[in-house]
Amino acid sequence: MVWKKHEYEKIPGTYVFDGKTSHAAYPLNKLLFSFNHEENRQEFRKDPEAYADKFGLSAEQKEALVNFRFLEMLQMGANIYFLAKLAVPRGFSVQDAGAAFQGITTEEFQANLDAKAEGLTDKLEKAGYWNG
Repeated sequence: MVWKKHEYEKIPGTYVFDGKTSHAAYPLNKLLFSFNHEENRQEFRKDPEAYADKFGLSAEQKEALVNFRFLEMLQMGANIYFLAKLAVPRGFSVQDAGAAFQGITTEEFQANLDAKAEGLTDKLEKAGYWNG
């Protein structure tokens, strides 16, 4: 299949989930989606490599999966919502996953969130959106 280049591919730090990436990552996303069922999560916990083999992952996808390298999986075309199905049941917080997606520490991610939140309540109150 021939994929057309898009302008959005040039956006720095952005990993676009489009036809090209989703096509290449179909086996990985199918595996991640399987975590909707507890029995699949248990099977993965017992033997991650064997579970990955059932879905025909590439060597790179399998390596990133079994080592919980979220940013690499995202760059390979993993669906971010499906990645949550891998992260959260393994004790990763949303902040841990966000940090991994950005390639920074959880503490750096939390500091970034805090910096962006500074003055937000005042802005929301002034605009009439804050009711908390």
